[in-house]
Amino acid sequence: MTAIQISPNTALIKRINDIEKNIGNTPLLEIRNAYRKRGVRIFAKLEWQQLGNSVKARPAFNIFKQAILKHKIQSGTHLLDATSGNTGIAYASIGAALGVPVTLCLPENASKERKLILNSLGANLIYTSRFEATDGSQAKARELKNEFPDKYYYADQYANNNNWKAHYYTTAEEIYDQTEGQVTHFVAGLGTTGTFVGTSRKLQILNPDIQLISLQPDLALHGMEGWKHLETANVPNIYDSSIAHENLAIDTMEAYEWIKRFARKEGILLSPSAAANLAGAVKVAEQIEEGVIVTVFPDSADKYSEVLKHVFG
Repeated sequence: MTAIQISPNTALIKRINDIEKNIGNTPLLEIRNAYRKRGVRIFAKLEWQQLGNSVKARPAFNIFKQAILKHKIQSGTHLLDATSGNTGIAYASIGAALGVPVTLCLPENASKERKLILNSLGANLIYTSRFEATDGSQAKARELKNEFPDKYYYADQYANNNNWKAHYYTTAEEIYDQTEGQVTHFVAGLGTTGTFVGTSRKLQILNPDIQLISLQPDLALHGMEGWKHLETANVPNIYDSSIAHENLAIDTMEAYEWIKRFARKEGILLSPSAAANLAGAVKVAEQIEEGVIVTVFPDSADKYSEVLKHVFG
């Protein structure tokens, strides 16, 4: 009997299906001690409890999966993208499990923890100017794709609809189910904008009365890694400005104060972006008399030793 030959892409599809079990389905934590207001409850999705240890596992996985299913990634293809760190770690984790090489362009001032993790996972790193943030990293990634079109699949997370669709099909459904449909407000910061756009679009279908509040730094120079000050940065192509019912500005120092408060009241060290999301959720809580507010904690404090030194030093 002649053995059935499994094509490289068929093998990749099998592996991607196995990896999917470790994506999403993160727990929902109720904030009980760090903030209280009668009639209002605040919950946060603990997004570091999945492969890659951040919310970026969802879009990175979906981008990988759809590229494989559409034969854009096959044996020898490198996945290429720009990242501030967390998406890159998710890409590198998934790529290592798949046996697909990953090349990442990231700002040279990415945290040392991120660099160490990415190197450990075998990612090929190309550093770009710290002064251009991820906008400069995107420009470098496009340059590489144009120079070596056969080598790279450029994932382009800032313009790839599979980014926001990951949250549309997973994050929103989980939030709605975990709150038993009681969620009244969804609050999230803007980076690639995929979390806010995808989750919000689906929540509006599940219940049009849910209020959608986006957050961004109050200044162009800020300390929330991965966030964008949209007035001064390149606006991601996947962003839809018509979705948010309200947009709130978050001060970096305010977020840092929430890192300290949350550690001492809840026993959990938050990352700057998680603390900023919490700060935004509390701002919303202060505006209402009753409701169920849900936000996301994108990652833990594991990759932010310098921030923690500043906050607690």
